[in-house]
Amino acid sequence: MSDAHGVYAPRGRIDGSNAAAAEHELLALLERSGPSVVVDLSELDYVSSAGLRVLLIAAKAAKASGGKAVLAGARSSVAEVLRMSGFDKIMTIVADRDSALRALSGA
Repeated sequence: MSDAHGVYAPRGRIDGSNAAAAEHELLALLERSGPSVVVDLSELDYVSSAGLRVLLIAAKAAKASGGKAVLAGARSSVAEVLRMSGFDKIMTIVADRDSALRALSGA
């Protein structure tokens, strides 16, 4: 299995107004650098249900390619949404980008 991966670092918000663009960017990154991806959430202020869907689609695409998606650096408000939505049970969520890159070393 390849150790190749990319880093996606959205800023501001992922919501209904930009979720389609975020999905396109994330899936394109997986195609270019896959099979795994780090989603660095440290600059993300808000994620809606549409944004959560984008993260889930990316995780499924990475898994289908033999990789995985790791979420990193979520601010407290985003981390709370991830926890309340159960994403902490279905995805790897770590404190920062470096920890995510280390988590992918075994992917």
